Amino acid sequence: MDSLNDLPPIGLDSAKAGGPAHGFAISASMPPESPLAMPTQSLSRFDASQARQMAARRAPWLARFVVFAGALALTAYGAREMYGVVNVGAITTLKWALLVLFVVNFSWIALAFTSAVVGFAWLLFHRPGGEAPPAAPRARTAVVMPIYNETPSRVFGAMQAIHEDVERVGGGDAFDWFLLADTTNPDIWIAEERAFLDLRERLGPGARVHYRRRSKNTARKAGNIADFVTRWGGAYEHMVVLDADSLMTGRAIVSLAGAMEADPDAGIIQSLPLIINRNTMFARLQQFAARVHGPVIASGLALWSGRDGNYWGHNAIIRTRAFADHCGLPDLRGRPPFGGHILSHDFVEAAMMRRAGYAVYMLPTLGGSYEESPPSLIDLAARDRRWCQGNLQHVRVLPAKGLKTATRQHFATGIMSYLASPLWMAQLVVGIVLVVQSAYIRPEYFTDEFRLFPAWPRFDAERALDLFGVTMAVLLAPKFMGLCVAMLNGRERRGFGGALRLTVSTVVEIVMSSLYAPIMMLIQTGSVMQIVFGRDTGWNPQRRDDGSIPFRSIVARHRSHTALGVVTLIAGFLISPSLAAWMSPTIAGLVFSIPLSAGSGMLSAGLWLKRWGLLLTPEEVSPPTIATRANALGVELAAAGHDEDDGVLAIHADPAFRAWHIDQLPPSQAHVRGLIEPDRAVAEAKLNDARDIDELTRWLRPNEKNVVLRDRALIEMLSRLPPKAD
Repeated sequence: MDSLNDLPPIGLDSAKAGGPAHGFAISASMPPESPLAMPTQSLSRFDASQARQMAARRAPWLARFVVFAGALALTAYGAREMYGVVNVGAITTLKWALLVLFVVNFSWIALAFTSAVVGFAWLLFHRPGGEAPPAAPRARTAVVMPIYNETPSRVFGAMQAIHEDVERVGGGDAFDWFLLADTTNPDIWIAEERAFLDLRERLGPGARVHYRRRSKNTARKAGNIADFVTRWGGAYEHMVVLDADSLMTGRAIVSLAGAMEADPDAGIIQSLPLIINRNTMFARLQQFAARVHGPVIASGLALWSGRDGNYWGHNAIIRTRAFADHCGLPDLRGRPPFGGHILSHDFVEAAMMRRAGYAVYMLPTLGGSYEESPPSLIDLAARDRRWCQGNLQHVRVLPAKGLKTATRQHFATGIMSYLASPLWMAQLVVGIVLVVQSAYIRPEYFTDEFRLFPAWPRFDAERALDLFGVTMAVLLAPKFMGLCVAMLNGRERRGFGGALRLTVSTVVEIVMSSLYAPIMMLIQTGSVMQIVFGRDTGWNPQRRDDGSIPFRSIVARHRSHTALGVVTLIAGFLISPSLAAWMSPTIAGLVFSIPLSAGSGMLSAGLWLKRWGLLLTPEEVSPPTIATRANALGVELAAAGHDEDDGVLAIHADPAFRAWHIDQLPPSQAHVRGLIEPDRAVAEAKLNDARDIDELTRWLRPNEKNVVLRDRALIEMLSRLPPKAD
């Protein structure tokens, strides 16, 4: 084999001599850079006089009064009733603990209830506008999709479908399209490049579609977006941020751009994504719940937040220069999980944008905004673990200078969404301990004052039952509000399969969610404990395809939950059959956690429900055109086989593609004498020893593949290997 020092330089010219193997034109994957400074912001310092002044608008004080005063009144009522429950005989330390835990937990669901009431009232009387096509935008807008080790056929098929739909509704000249990869898997990286070139060929030479891969995914998704803004953001007034599983209609994207142009104070405008394309049982439960109850919750949030809203990280439009000026994220001091990069960056970006004097708000009835959900309980738990860490990091962001009160409430809501699980669990444990104490343990509640009888732990059972009923009503009311809104809209009702199927589906969703709830309570409690004790979550790609997880993995994940459920069941019957009956939903969920989790990811279970017309959504009955197109394109691209191809073989087999790939690599860094990179040295040695390309691909490990594919000299060595010997 030739020595590296003897190899001639390689570039486009060497490939052009052989002609393009796939018929694509060799060109740059990104436009010329247009840098935009993005200074890091301070959480401890902020000069309020530097914030821009927005045009005067009336704040939603009535909605805020109803939500927060109503929640406060409801919490006060619950606290009084719970005090009455425990105020039978002496109030012990455990009783006080039970009272405090109940009040904290009840306040959380009370706030969700009053917010839903506001959304429900608004949806009952809201009349959506006409279907006039949105005006073509004038400002330049970048549509950016960050991707990380995703299936290329799905991602590029979705991007083509969105591009085509924007062209269809008009205004496509205002948009440029960017796939921003942080992919670390070498085979997926090469598959992305091939899918990108195929996409350009399908869309034609005039399509402004671009692809960029970072060699180091610093700061994860937030760093990916920041890299785009600082290098190309100066060319675009706005950017629409998508997720890898996002779909948005042309009407939705053009409408967002029009809304941003019409409102110079807007910094971020968020749409409400609906879940589509799901078929497993668990995913269809989420899909149905989001479609029926989601609009009520989102409308309430949008109403009381007003222009002090939040950002969910995707399916939204952002004013690019304002984002660059004010949303540079600092690293938190210390090590993960509470230090380092901010994981749930979207909340913080919304907070900084609002602090700087720009409005952040949601258009909950825009329509045409879609996403997908995890296919199983375990997949949801994996994503939820990362979100848990990100939201708990916000404890350190919450006191930041200059934040709006509503912004701090958004942070508090996100934090509480994960602390709620250990708090509910603590309340459950304290309640059980009190029952055990009254049934089996000899009381020692004598005080310093002489009494003939001890202060036994007693409760007002009738009042406790009434309070339990109120709590369940408050917890479930948003679901029935969503059911009512859907029932009153004839088109929506038919889309859910009719009144009977909609009602039965709601009952099914409530029952199944009640069974999954105690499992998620334990999972989230475990996540919170891991984070508190310093365990970082890392950053793993999401599994998006329908299909079951291996049963062995399910058993390993849930055997402790099952054991706890069995122990609780036995203890409950030994203590009091009525206690076991009261805890039966929790116990059932834990005892059957393994089959419930296995069933959650089963495609057959979800399709069985679908055949019976249960958990249907309007988008499932009449799929959006863009979803049908994206799915068809995904199947077509997957059939080409690039998703599963070996990246090294693909580079070796196609000289024109190899030359294009080399041309996209960043400039080579000067060699430092004496500095040996182990992976590169091993990869080079294997290249020298391999007799053919087949032998090399069997030897290379993934990290060595990455080294070869990003090194011009090693690629040249690769190109000179003969095909597999006969």
